[in-house]
This record gives sequence, structure tokens and C-alpha cells, in this order.
Amino acid sequence: MNPVLTALLIPLLGTALGSAFVFFMKKDMPALLQKVLLGFASGVMVAASVWSLIIPSIEMGEGTSAIIPPTVGLLAGFAFLLLIDYITPHIHASGEAEGPESHLSRTAKLALAVTIHNFPEGMAVGVAIAGALTADFNMAGALALSLGIAIQNAPEGAIISMPLRAAGNSRWKSFLIGALSGVVEPLGGALVLMLATSILGIMPYMLAFAAGAMLYVVVEELVPEYSQGKHSNIGTIGFALGFALMMVLDVVLG
Repeated sequence: MNPVLTALLIPLLGTALGSAFVFFMKKDMPALLQKVLLGFASGVMVAASVWSLIIPSIEMGEGTSAIIPPTVGLLAGFAFLLLIDYITPHIHASGEAEGPESHLSRTAKLALAVTIHNFPEGMAVGVAIAGALTADFNMAGALALSLGIAIQNAPEGAIISMPLRAAGNSRWKSFLIGALSGVVEPLGGALVLMLATSILGIMPYMLAFAAGAMLYVVVEELVPEYSQGKHSNIGTIGFALGFALMMVLDVVLG
């Protein structure tokens, strides 16, 4: 298969595999397991943001001005996700509702929450592929990032499909909604890929933008969800494992 298409689709496969957990588990995911999976996903996303996006963005510049594109891009990524989070009605896996009031069903709001979460991950893969095609990157690095995101998407898929099942949806419906929530990743990746390869000089900004968007998700959603209540240290252990795994993948494959 074409390596570009492979890198775009691997994260979607991870989401689908995780969503399939709904066929093998009871309606409710154990709290300890959910905390460690949320922590793991957080660690992967933070490591990917640093090693695969922010550092390459800085290295593309020269002198003290090299810090301008990553700083602007990072803050723009945070601002973009903050805006999306503010204007989109959604419900987190913990049950907390955010955004404007609407008549959407709980299932639809859960799906929107996942879409907000997954889009920056797709952007990160897309801009990494663009770097391999137009800059001094290599495709192995883009594939490493894609694989790392797919690995953390597996537990995320379960974290989405299980609450949908607990809310009264059938196993198949819960699986399909969870799996389809990952479709936004290859779509977002393809969109960013087209932008980054067609506009000269935008690459360092896009790398940092994707990093800012992913870090927003970690700080706003994942960390608060695994750090609340008892056994928050389990989520911290998951974070360390996810961070270490993504760091190793980036160094060995990138």
C-alpha cells in the first residue's frame, strides 16, 4: 500500500480495534482501567507533540528567529481547539457536558467530543507526511507518529464505545459510532497535507499548530478525567508508559 495512505489510515484502524472491545466487555469499563488508558493516551500525545512536531518545527528555522513559527503555531493550535470546544455541544466520557445548549442526543454529543479529540491527531499525521514529502523529514518518522497515535487510539476507542453501550445503545451501534469517530483523522490529515504541501513556508507553523491542538486535548480533557477521584496515580503511571513508548518509537523509527 502507498506509504502516505498507510500513514493516514493506521490511526483509524487503531480506533476501530479499540471500539471492538465493546463486544468482549460488560457495559461499564472498570474505573482503574479507564484511568490508566486515559493516562497512556495523554503520554503518547505529549511525547508526539514534543519529539515529532515541536522540535522539528524549531529545527526548520535558523538563529533566534527559529522560535517564532513554533510559538505562533503552538498558540494558534490551542486557540483553535479552544474555539471548537466552546462552540460545539459535546459530552466527555466522564459525563460532563460542555459547549452551548442543544437538542442533540447524548450519543451525538459523545460522538462530537471524540471528533474534537481526534481531529488534531489527524492533523499531526498529515503534517508529518507533508514534512516527509517536502522537507528534510523521512516517511519512517511519519509512520512512527501514525503508529503511536494508533496505539493510543485503541484504548480511546474502548473509552468511547463502552459509555455508548452503557447509555443503552446496542453493541454494534456502539462499535460503529466509536469506529466512525476515527474517520475524522484521515480526513483531517489529508486536509492538512494538502495545505502544508501547497503553501511555501507554512510547514513549521503547521507542525506547531498540530502540537498545540493535541496538547490542548491533553490538558483540557484527558488529564482532568484521569486525575479526578481515587487512584489518580494509576493514570500517572499510564502517562509515563505512553510517553516512554512514543519516545522510543520516534527515536527508533524516526
